[in-house]
Amino acid sequence: MALLEMESMAGSIGVSVAVLRFLLCYVATIPVSFLWRFVPSRTGKHVYAAASGALLSYLSFGFSSNLHFLVPMLLGYLSMAIYRAKCGIITFFLGFGYLIGCHVYYMSGDAWKEGGIDATGALMVLTLKVISCAINYNDGLVTEENLREAQKKNRLTRLPSLIEYIGYCLCCGSHFAGPVYEMKDYLEWTERKGIWSEPWPSPYAATLRAILQAGVCMALYLYLVPQYPLTRFTEPIYQEWGFWKRLSYQYMAGFTARWKYYFIWSISEASIIISGLGFSGWTESSPPKPKWDRAKNVDILGVEFAKSAVQIPLVWNIQVSTWLRHYVYERLIQNGKKPGFFQLLATQTVSAVWHLDQE
Repeated sequence: MALLEMESMAGSIGVSVAVLRFLLCYVATIPVSFLWRFVPSRTGKHVYAAASGALLSYLSFGFSSNLHFLVPMLLGYLSMAIYRAKCGIITFFLGFGYLIGCHVYYMSGDAWKEGGIDATGALMVLTLKVISCAINYNDGLVTEENLREAQKKNRLTRLPSLIEYIGYCLCCGSHFAGPVYEMKDYLEWTERKGIWSEPWPSPYAATLRAILQAGVCMALYLYLVPQYPLTRFTEPIYQEWGFWKRLSYQYMAGFTARWKYYFIWSISEASIIISGLGFSGWTESSPPKPKWDRAKNVDILGVEFAKSAVQIPLVWNIQVSTWLRHYVYERLIQNGKKPGFFQLLATQTVSAVWHLDQE
């Protein structure tokens, strides 16, 4: 009976049962993240983060997904525990190596052709989190005067415990589609240190804003996608259109597809905000207002009204762009020298490899 109801619901919005199940689990990250606030102890919070993330992954992708997630997690933790001096570079290449292997394995798109969904998107986010944790632990060996501001802020002077590490990796608010955040922030949030040492401001208004934004984005997507399906590009009628009609359709098809991502990132933002992790400090206005931009992954108006392509990385997939800047671009700049073409090329190459199955 439940399966028939899911099939009916999935058919009404034009998706498969597997995709609907993923969406339901994804939306469930909001109440799950809310309940995290009431878990009584630090260890309990880490266990809750790990268990809830693993359970939602299992319900979304199946048992094999959690096995895939274990590989980069173990590689990263073992490199930190065994060879701290080089753990960052080791985890970087092993993590991306495994991700490339999974990209190639799933590149046939068999799961999608059958109406299913695979775990590569979540694995992409996990890979960045594991790498940044290892690099920051590596930075803990370096004196602060030899580090950039972001590196000083995020460096780890001790090895996180295994349960802290697993909780950080699988915390469900960001596990499925980001945003990427730092281990240092996760630990301070859990232990109520740093900006979380004082009573937190209420997250409910910011959470409601993100949920309403997600609803608008999904409504627009469902309204537009029947009118501008991507399948139209393979139909004979598309080849009969003139240049300007094809160009306008290409624009509208891209415009339509973006609302799907806006919806996904808005749900993530709501989930991170309601847990408290999304809090990023106070404005300098009088009176000061709370900022909730730690979880912000897209500026919708910034994307749609960008004046040039240069502005896009600042407003689209914001946290991944920040990760690329801190962990690739800035680390290739030699002391006393200005960045050049090599740093830009390397950063774009890493970005392309990370997005491999979406290219």
